[in-house]
Amino acid sequence: MDLRSLRAFVEVMRQGGFSAAAKVVFATQPTVSKAVRQLEEELGAPLLERQGHRPQLTAVGEVVYRRAMAMLAERDHMLGELAALKGLELGTLRLGLPPLGSAILFAPLFAEFRSRHPGIAIELFEHGSTRLEQAVLAGEVELAVSLLPVDDAFAWQAVRDEPLVALLPPGHRLGGQPTVSLTDLADSPFILFESGFALNRMIYAACRRRGFVPREAARSGQADFIIALVAAGLGVALLPRLNTEQRVHPPIHAALLDEKDLRWHAALIWRREATLSPAALAWRALAQEKS
Repeated sequence: MDLRSLRAFVEVMRQGGFSAAAKVVFATQPTVSKAVRQLEEELGAPLLERQGHRPQLTAVGEVVYRRAMAMLAERDHMLGELAALKGLELGTLRLGLPPLGSAILFAPLFAEFRSRHPGIAIELFEHGSTRLEQAVLAGEVELAVSLLPVDDAFAWQAVRDEPLVALLPPGHRLGGQPTVSLTDLADSPFILFESGFALNRMIYAACRRRGFVPREAARSGQADFIIALVAAGLGVALLPRLNTEQRVHPPIHAALLDEKDLRWHAALIWRREATLSPAALAWRALAQEKS
């Protein structure tokens, strides 16, 4: 089984089609199509449903895609280890970051990492923490940022522990209060996060422990849009303090959430049994240095 054929197949799914995949692997569209057909012939089953504009995985294709991702990740690890012999002059850092907090915490690290290791390419994968955890386990990325606690399948390194801030819309009955509790907000509509965000899951769990289910007014994955929805009077929102300090102004009122079991405790995670590439180890060391 040829790794180039596996990569062509993986890129067809990543890029959403054969033509886009061909550009990524620097081949022609017929060459990519032929590579996928050869895989299907070798395995004795179709990997893709080709109806419609975007190919879909068959049941066999899902297995092959998952395994191919892991095989290609191991290849990258091998190349990364060889690159270590050249002093990190070559290699790729495959990193997953969530939308919340990344601009503040990690943009300076990118600049520093680039200055120290200009030959390392950075492939950035941006999603909510739940999806990022899946990406780490699948080998799509080596390192990602998620919220503690995490599953035992992951090793982790603390990044930032922040309280949450309750953003209250204009005219809210708790406006002016320096702190609030979740129970104080039980009768308010909530602007929550998309399902791929670990913080969303944590908020739901904390509310249930207090005997209520938050009433959803809207969902979003963008902090600025959530803040705008609060300003428009749609409901209350809970954000990490670092996301609110420079963004929240009257008529929104920001009150510290006084709940010890609900905090934004971000950590850098990786597969516990994984051998990290030199590029990943360099990023982990830099994150530790700057934390």
